[in-house]
This record gives sequence, structure tokens and C-alpha cells, in this order.
Amino acid sequence: MGAADARHLLERTGFGASDGEVRATARLSHAEAVDRMLAAARGEARTPVPPEALKWTDPRELRAMSPDERKAFQQDLRLRSIALKGWWVDEMVTTDSPLTERMTLFWHNHFTSSLQKVRSPALMYRQNVLLRKYALGNFGELLHAVSKDPAMLLYLDSARNRSGHPNENFAREVMELYTLGEGHYTERDVKEAARAYTGWSIDPADGAYRWRPFLHDRGEKTVLGESGDFDGDQVLDILLAQPATAEFVTAKLWREFVSPQPDAREVGRIAAEFRNSGYQIKVALRALLLSDAFWSKANRGVLVKSPVDLVVGTVRRFGIEYADPLPLVFVLRNLGQDLFSPPNVGGWPGGDDWITSQTLLARKQFLERVFRVDEGRMTPAAMDRAMERVPEEGKPYARRMLKAALQIHYRPHDGRSVQQVRALVLDPAYQLK
Repeated sequence: MGAADARHLLERTGFGASDGEVRATARLSHAEAVDRMLAAARGEARTPVPPEALKWTDPRELRAMSPDERKAFQQDLRLRSIALKGWWVDEMVTTDSPLTERMTLFWHNHFTSSLQKVRSPALMYRQNVLLRKYALGNFGELLHAVSKDPAMLLYLDSARNRSGHPNENFAREVMELYTLGEGHYTERDVKEAARAYTGWSIDPADGAYRWRPFLHDRGEKTVLGESGDFDGDQVLDILLAQPATAEFVTAKLWREFVSPQPDAREVGRIAAEFRNSGYQIKVALRALLLSDAFWSKANRGVLVKSPVDLVVGTVRRFGIEYADPLPLVFVLRNLGQDLFSPPNVGGWPGGDDWITSQTLLARKQFLERVFRVDEGRMTPAAMDRAMERVPEEGKPYARRMLKAALQIHYRPHDGRSVQQVRALVLDPAYQLK
């Protein structure tokens, strides 16, 4: 396919691409490269998760804490949350299957949950594992699994959904954001579906999903024209049976991989293949990546790089080493993509919304810092001055971050000077893919 097509494929399906990866892919045909990439996809992470991120606290213990104990718990929660974010950054940088991580991030932004409401790194980690397991598997199985995921149950209040007092949050979002899209359901469908999801709950002892039949509404429900004593899984199957679901998910995949404006005819064609395959995600992706639209010159450089694309892609592309992912975590947050913390149930809007006057300046500052000509090591005296405004309890943490940030620095290893690479990455075109 040649180097240009190889880089296009690798940039769209992963995060950055080294010259070696481009050369290896350039020798393949489009179909060979896509099939090899899909076959190599993993179902699990390779980077060990920090043990502190897996800690589960029974909510009953939290309610019994004193004010001082609760304050210490909140501080510990913040540190565990940052450790979890750093773990995922590491996984995206070091993975041998960038497509797996891109799809895990895609589903994280589709089936949205956030640390701000879930307040448990352990549950968010479990959800991340689940999303990666099904990232390129079966969408129907993923929908069923993530709907009962404890982080999702907390995020959309499903754990409070019980017979006689149905909570409609999940019933609404599963139709509007996860399957059908707007205009394909009614308010009555939402109300009836909410009754079917009653009884889904969480065990406070371990944070695992628990089915509580005594909380389930066993009356007849009517959803999208079908009636019966439905439970939640049966309603999800009704949603999957609608052609609109395949079209909605395919259009979202199109915006992720091809262009901001989906081609309705092509989306319909690929969605039919997707649905006829029983919702095999690899079938939809293969059709997308081998479509004429994906390889069209008109669709090159039309997608704005997300903060993860920019930061993780830059680290991978230029082989930048770091001892601590903490600064990268905070750069992503400053650029608007705080991992495990999407802004709302709709996730990060993406596209042109990634670029504002504030984030554009922050993007430029990140690249200038990484590709600085003079390493500008901070002296101990300068570091002490920087620490003066930091509260005493935060000093060790702030010092660690500052030291780590200074270590993330491009060191030429491919014959190019820092000045040459700096000019490349500061070109506005580097913000696109």
C-alpha cells in the first residue's frame, strides 16, 4: 500500500506510529493489513494494574467513618484514581495492539461512566476490563454485560431502580445514547423499559452485581410495540432487533475512523453487514476500514486529534521515555480528556470541540515542553520556590509530578535534530489525522 496509506491506517486505528511500524505495514495490501490488525487484537491488558486501584470499600464502612477518617479516605481515593489513570496511559503507550486500546477508549466514551459519580477506582477498573474484553467482540454481548456492570449501575442510578419506584435514567440513555438514537423511541417506551430493569443491584460487601428478584416488577410491559412480562435482558434484545441500533453504532464508528460526516448510504450498507453478522464488531470495523471512503484523499487530515491521540500518539511515535505517567495524566486532563471522567453521560463530544483557545495553547505548551532544545533542568533552589505555594500535605506529591514532568523529553535517536522534529509537531497540521 505504500508509506502514506500505512501511516493513515496506523494513525486512525491506534495512537501514533513509529517509522518501523509504517515500513512493515507499507509492504502489505489494505486487506492484509486490516485482517492482520483485527486478528492481533487482544482481550486483556498487558500492564499490571496498581494494587491500590483495586481496593473496594463497603459503603456501610464509609458511612460509619469519623470526619477525619472520611477526609483521609477522600485523599486516598484521589491518589487511587490517579494511579488508575496512569495505568491506562501506560497501557496505551506500551500495548502491542493499539486498536484494542482505541476501541476500549471508544466504548468508554459510548457506555459512559465517571469516577466523579461512581467514586470507586475498583469499579471503574472492572468496567475497563470488561470494555477491553468485548472491545472487538460481539456488540450484543457487550451491551448485556455493560448494562449490569456495577459502575454503570451506580452511574445511571440503576441500583435504585425497584418495583413501584422505577428510575428511568438507564432506560432513557440505553435507547438514546447506546442503541437506537434520538427519534426511535417514545417516552412510554422509556417508562415501560425502566420497569423491566428493576431488580438489578450491587452487593455492598464486594461491589459485585446482584440480581434481587423481590425488587423486580413482574407486570406486563410494552416496549417498541412488543408486550410481555419482560426482564431487562429481554428488553435489550428488543433494542438489538431494531435496524436503527446497527445504523446508530455504525455511524458512530464512522465518525471515529473515517470522517465527521457519515455517508448515509455507506452506513446503511455496513450496518446491514453488522446486523446480519449478529453484531460482530470486527465485521463492522473491517467493512469500514476497507471502504473507499476510509482511503479517500478527501478524508485524510479531517479528524481532530483527541488529547489521547496527541499525547499518547506523540510518546509512541517518537519513542519518548518516561519514568512516571503522572504528568501525562494531568496533561490529558488539562487538554479536556480526563480518563475515567467524561464530562457527562454523552461523553466527550470530540471533533472540533477538542480545540478551544485554551486547549490549543495547552497543546502547544505540551509539545514545546517535550521537544525543548535546552533540557532546562530545574535546580533544587528553583524547585523549592515552586513548592512554596503548595500546601504541606501536597508537597511530596507535587514534587514527584514536577520531577517526572522534567524527565519527559525527546532525545533524538533517528538522525533528526530536536529543532527539525519541533518544527514538525508545532505545525498546525500535526493536530489532525
